[in-house]
Amino acid sequence: MGNTPLDDTSLDTLFREARSYSYWQEKEVSDEQIQAIYDLLKMGPTGVNSTPARFVFIKSDEGKELLKPSLAEGNVSKAMSAPVVAVIAWDSEFYTKLERLWPHQPEAREWYEGKPEKIESVGKLNGTLQAAYLIMAARSLGLDCGPMSGFDNDVLDKALFPDGKWRSNIICAIGYGVDEKLHPRGPRLEFNEACKIL
Repeated sequence: MGNTPLDDTSLDTLFREARSYSYWQEKEVSDEQIQAIYDLLKMGPTGVNSTPARFVFIKSDEGKELLKPSLAEGNVSKAMSAPVVAVIAWDSEFYTKLERLWPHQPEAREWYEGKPEKIESVGKLNGTLQAAYLIMAARSLGLDCGPMSGFDNDVLDKALFPDGKWRSNIICAIGYGVDEKLHPRGPRLEFNEACKIL
């Protein structure tokens, strides 16, 4: 397991040729595809298998109207025209599921209960990891993504999560992108600018 490198086509799909999209084809993303994305992303590692991310996949016009007031102006058309917008939140009570998710250490819940700063740190960090897994899962299934952080968390949380338990982190449009409207790919840092080997 895990010892065979992916071929170049797969690496291109996931990384080298993959892009962030702002314009979308009028092509549906099915509920079955959304389920398949989750079934892949849930397998990615998180600290103590905490899996704190929670996902709301918005497809309907009514759902998009709930989303729209929170969006930065530059993200409105990108989100409204996408077949699906995933709201990736994190659950502030994720630790209540650790008895099932991390059963070999039954005391794990106590590491977080009553410790709001630790809950937020672990929940948001690991939830962000799961957002990245969502992008990789969607790409691996032949879909394109447009992740966005330009939105008002408080406005979105009041609309979608009024009980305050889930808290929005990142949103990501999902669909089939329009290649003709892509900007040239932005540069990346070279290895020696971003990395050290000790």
